[in-house]
Amino acid sequence: MKNMGNIVKSLQNIMRKDTGVSGDAQRIEQLGWLIALKILDDKDQELEAMDESGKFQSPIPKNLQWRNWAADDEGITGDALRDFIEKDLFPTLKNLEITKGNRRALIVKEIFEGTNNYMKNGTLLRQVVNQLNQIDFNSSDDRHVFGDIYEGILKGLQSAGNYGEFYTPRALTEIMTELVNPKLNEKLLDPACGTGGFLTCAIEHIRKNEVKTAEDLHTLGANVRGFEFKPLPFMLAVTNLILHDIEVPNIDYTDSLNREYTSITEADRVNVILANPPFGASVTDGVETNYPQTYRTTESADLFLVLMIRLLKTHGRAAIVLPDGSLTGDGVKARIRQHWLETCNLHTIIRLPNSVFQPYASVATNIMFFDKGTANQTNATKEIWYYEHQLPESVKAYSKTKPIQKSEFEPLKAWWGNREASEQAWKVSIDDIRANNYSLDIKNPHIGEEAHSHSSSELLDMLHASFARSDALLAQLKKELQA
Repeated sequence: MKNMGNIVKSLQNIMRKDTGVSGDAQRIEQLGWLIALKILDDKDQELEAMDESGKFQSPIPKNLQWRNWAADDEGITGDALRDFIEKDLFPTLKNLEITKGNRRALIVKEIFEGTNNYMKNGTLLRQVVNQLNQIDFNSSDDRHVFGDIYEGILKGLQSAGNYGEFYTPRALTEIMTELVNPKLNEKLLDPACGTGGFLTCAIEHIRKNEVKTAEDLHTLGANVRGFEFKPLPFMLAVTNLILHDIEVPNIDYTDSLNREYTSITEADRVNVILANPPFGASVTDGVETNYPQTYRTTESADLFLVLMIRLLKTHGRAAIVLPDGSLTGDGVKARIRQHWLETCNLHTIIRLPNSVFQPYASVATNIMFFDKGTANQTNATKEIWYYEHQLPESVKAYSKTKPIQKSEFEPLKAWWGNREASEQAWKVSIDDIRANNYSLDIKNPHIGEEAHSHSSSELLDMLHASFARSDALLAQLKKELQA
């Protein structure tokens, strides 16, 4: 039996020898497009075998199909292989002609529009291709085992510079999905889907509970949708969904914020939203003008919140991650929160330790659960339950080697259906929130103020860690500039 872990390690070790590949993000991108092309060709061959009419046609030109240039381990190599990829494969696939309704062709075109070939040594590239040839993506065992390993590859983005924003820890995506409990016939959306973590969690959750037939699986694939406008995470998300048995992933290569707010109608709305929208960054220049004057802001998390409220159907439900910065603040921030609380029932806020997204970010974050109200606003927020998720005993902070685990949420799950106030849970009325300018940044009343502060020793440790991260980033930048 093949060892998928060893295959992936070999792939990564080979790529590290290539002078054109610098850093984890480039290795992941390089591996991503190769895997995507191999998966697509394996699926094409399966569809060809199933098509008794003989009319099936791959969106990829015959000479560029994996089977015709990569499948033979003794095939094209060296400079000839590198030139074939850079002068023939990439230019052709970037410029595929798209006929109406041919979504598979569109996905191929969009993947290669924003993807790069970093490997410059054609001999090493052939070795990578040969390793991938050991995997049969039409074998459910191969695909599922590799899918688990692929999750680990995506996790590497957390520490790959700014790419950390595209990966949400699996423990969060799983608990949010489980508590929202999406159904087979519901439309589900992640408008900033990154590498597809929420989408794949929703797919697996629904498969386990409801999918019985091939028709059910087709319905699931059509109803689970994502938007992503950065090329690397888009390509990785498409591959991720294919690994989870979605033949034609319903992911749009688009900036979901770059659409007129008033153009979003009932036909666009969905039953469920699961998302961790980008935070701490500005939106693309001018995008905020798509939104009503009263909600215009350049803070990405706040604008995504306005969008998601608009995208939910009446009685739709959502679980999203927001930073503390979106929970407080005056002016437009307060108006957005007021709109949110008056049109939705924000029933639960899970306060997370500020190290959940380490090493990418140390910002304090929250999981917000809410339902969309009706036209007469009978579902507006009346009270909000807060629940403070605590670090496990003996763990001072989450880290790359000690990430948050789903098992830590067992107390939350026990509390969820039978809510009572405790040292971790408290309830706040809408009147109190309204009186405080709709601020949602409410500390645990059961813990004294001193518990929220840090000792001098802890502050020095945090400062030291910050300097260490800065030194590492500068060293990496120097290395890349020298290369």
